[in-house]
Amino acid sequence: MSTLSQLQPQALWQWFEQICAIPHPSKHEQALSQHIQNWAKDKGFSVVEDKVGNLIIKKPATPGMENRKVVALQAHIDMVPQKNADKEHDFENDPIEAYVDGDWVKAKGTTLGSDNGIGMASALAVLGSDDIAHGPLEVLLTIDEEAGMTGAFGLEAGYLDAEILINTDSEQEGEIYMGCAGGVDAQISVPMVWQAPEPTNATYTLSISGLKGGHSGVNIHLGRGNANKLLARFLFNHADELALELTNFTGGSLRNAIPREASVSFMLPSENVARLNELMQAFTQLVRQELAIADPDMQLTLQEAPAAKQVMSEDVQQTLIDLLHACPNGVMRMSDEIAGVTETSLNVGVISTEAEFVNILCLIRSLIDSGREEVEGNLTALSNLAGAEVEFSGAYPGWKPDSSSPVMAIVKDTYEAIYHKEPTIMVIHAGLECGLFKKPYPEMDMVSIGPTIRYPHSPDEMVLIETVEQYWKLLLAVLERIPAKA
Repeated sequence: MSTLSQLQPQALWQWFEQICAIPHPSKHEQALSQHIQNWAKDKGFSVVEDKVGNLIIKKPATPGMENRKVVALQAHIDMVPQKNADKEHDFENDPIEAYVDGDWVKAKGTTLGSDNGIGMASALAVLGSDDIAHGPLEVLLTIDEEAGMTGAFGLEAGYLDAEILINTDSEQEGEIYMGCAGGVDAQISVPMVWQAPEPTNATYTLSISGLKGGHSGVNIHLGRGNANKLLARFLFNHADELALELTNFTGGSLRNAIPREASVSFMLPSENVARLNELMQAFTQLVRQELAIADPDMQLTLQEAPAAKQVMSEDVQQTLIDLLHACPNGVMRMSDEIAGVTETSLNVGVISTEAEFVNILCLIRSLIDSGREEVEGNLTALSNLAGAEVEFSGAYPGWKPDSSSPVMAIVKDTYEAIYHKEPTIMVIHAGLECGLFKKPYPEMDMVSIGPTIRYPHSPDEMVLIETVEQYWKLLLAVLERIPAKA
C-alpha cells in the first residue's frame, strides 16, 4: 500500500492510505473518527462530535479571504464491507489492502472504500494544507451513510454556519450532480412452519457466485444478475421435479448492494442428484447466454451438507419460491425528464432464514415520491397474496434538482475554465445525503462532485487515479472562486 502515498495529489493519497489502514465499515466508524478528531485537535481546529457521531471540523479562512461565504466540504466516514467468498477478511479489525493496478487503485478481494474515502481524504487534505486558498471552511463527516444514513438523519441545525455545501460522494469525473433519488427499505417476512424431513433424503447446499454485483443505485440499470432472483428462478423451475425440501435460503449481505452470491440448502432423494447436476449445467449455460454482456461469469456449485433435522413445510416452501420469483427487481422505470437516468428501481438485496420467518430485505429508490409509493404498493399487494408481512422503514427524501443553484454555476464555469469542455449536469439514482441536509439547513446551496469510481459496493471497486487529480484541481479552484458574503 506504500505506493499510494506516492500518487498525486500526495496529500490526498496520504490521507486515503491512513483511511484504508483503520477499519471503518458502517456502524463501526469510531476508531477512524477518533483518529481524525485527534489529528484535528492537534492542528488547533475546532472539532465537535454531535449527538449521533457526526464530526464537524472548522478552519479559519486563509489570509485575504475572510469575507467569503462559509463552505462545508462533506463526506461520509463509513464504507461498504463486501468481500469475495474466498477472501479471509474481518472488516472490523483488518485494514483494506489497497494497491495500484495500472491506472486504477483497487483492493485485494474486498471493497476499496473509495466510496466515500477519496472524498473524505480530499476534505482532510484541504484542512491540513497551509497553501490552499479558501474562505471560512467547515468539514462535515457523517456516520453510517451506507447502512441507513443515520448521520444525515441525525444532523441538527446550529452546527454548521455554511451557506454552501460541496458533497464529495459522486462517482464520475466530468459530471456535476444537482439532485438524487430518495429511498425506503422494505422487509417482507414469510412466516415459517417447519416439519420433519424424509429420513432417507440426502442434504446439499447449492450456491451461486461469480456475479459482478455493484451499487444498487449507480449500477442497477446495467442489467447485472441478482443472485437471489436467479436462485429463486432455478427453484421455481425445478424444485418440484427434484422433490427438494428446503432448509435454508441465504443471499446477499447489504440492501444497497446488488447481491453477488446466494445459497440454498435442501434435502432430496439421492437418485435425483444426477438430474440436479444436469439441470445446474443447463441453467448455468442459459444464464450465461442471457447475461453474456452484462454479467457472463455466473457459477453454480453443489456441496454435500450435514443432515438436516427439519425442513420447510410444503406450503411455506411453495409460497417462498413463488414470492421470490414474482418479486420485481431492477429498473422499474426510466426518467422521462432526464435522459439515461433511472427514475424508480428495486433491489432484492438480502435474504435470511430465521426460526420464525424468512426475511427478504429490499431497497426501493425513486426520483419521485409517487414512484416509490407505487413500488411500495406492489410489494404490499404481493405480500398480501402470499400471506406474508411487509414493513417499510428508513425512508429518506430525494434531493430536488435546482437548475438555478449558484454553486452549481460556479462549479460548471470553473470546470470549463480548467478543462476547456463542458461538464455534464446530472441527477444521480443513488441516494446522496443532500436531501436530508435540506431539513435542518433549508437555504443551503449544494452540489456534488467526485472522481471516477467503478463498481462501488463490490470487491471489484476501483478508482481511476488520473480523475482523482482532476477532481482535486476542480475542488481547489472552486474554493478559490467562492464569492463574498452578501
